[in-house]
Amino acid sequence: MTELGREESTKKDDRPASGLVAEIVRILRKRKGYTQDQLGDLIGWTGSAISAVETRAQPVSDEMLLALEPAIGEGLGVFTVARPYILRERFPKRFRDFSILEAEARTIWTYENFLIDGLFQTEEYARALIGGGHPTPDEAKREELVEARRSRRAIFDLEDPPYLELILDESVLRRPFGSYEILRGQLLALVEDSERPNVNVQVLPLDRGLRGGHAGDRGSMKLVETKDHEHVVYMEIEDQGLLISQPAEVSQLTHRYAKIRAQALSPDDSVHLIKRLAGEME
Repeated sequence: MTELGREESTKKDDRPASGLVAEIVRILRKRKGYTQDQLGDLIGWTGSAISAVETRAQPVSDEMLLALEPAIGEGLGVFTVARPYILRERFPKRFRDFSILEAEARTIWTYENFLIDGLFQTEEYARALIGGGHPTPDEAKREELVEARRSRRAIFDLEDPPYLELILDESVLRRPFGSYEILRGQLLALVEDSERPNVNVQVLPLDRGLRGGHAGDRGSMKLVETKDHEHVVYMEIEDQGLLISQPAEVSQLTHRYAKIRAQALSPDDSVHLIKRLAGEME
C-alpha cells in the first residue's frame, strides 16, 4: 500500500537544502541592510516568519521563495534553483528518492488496492488521508504534506508529459476518507483526469477473485520507465520505500502488472463504473 497518511517526523538534519537556504536568506538580508521585520514587510510576511526560516524553526514555503527572489536574490536565481530541492524535502524520507524518478519519468504504471494514488488525489482527499493517519501530524505538518503531494501534479502540465496508467481495485472507489462527499469529489476528479490524452484509468472489479484468480492480491506497485528508458519498480510497505531495479525482479513484477491489467475492466467500462459510484453518493 503506498502513500498512506502515516508520515514520520522530520528532523532539521533531514533537510540540508532548507538549512542552506536559511543561511542564504540571513546573509543576503544583512547584505541589503534589512531587519527581519523590514524584509517581512517587503515581501508580505511577518518578521517572525523570516526569523522562523532563518532559525530553521519553520521550513521556507514555496510562496516565500518566489517572493525572496526579486527582493534579495540580487539576480543570482538562487531561490529559483532551490525550489525543487526544498520541495523534495517536504516528502517523507522514504519517498524522496522516488520523487526524483517520478518527476522525470517517461511512463508510470500504477496499481493501487487500498487508496487513490497520490498523483491523482484531490486536496480534500489528501488532507483527510494524511490527517487520519497514525501518528497524526500536527496541522502545520499536515498542510506541508498536502502541499507537497499536490505539487506532484505538475507533471500533468509538462510540455511533454509522461504516459500515466492507473489501475484501481474497485474497493478503493468505495472506501471513504473523511466523508462520502470527499470521496465523491475524488471520483469526479478521477474521471476528469481520465480524459487527459496521456492518462488511462482502469478498475479491477471486486468479483475477480470469483473468476479464477486475483493477480493484484499481493499489494500495490508502481512501474516506471525513467528518462533514460530504464525500468524500476517502487513499492511501500509499512512506511518503508523500496526501489527495485534488478532486471529479473522488475520483469517478474511487470508480468504481474500485465496480468492485473488483463483482469481489469476496459477504460470505458471503468470510467462508467466510477461515474455510477459517484452518482450514488449524491
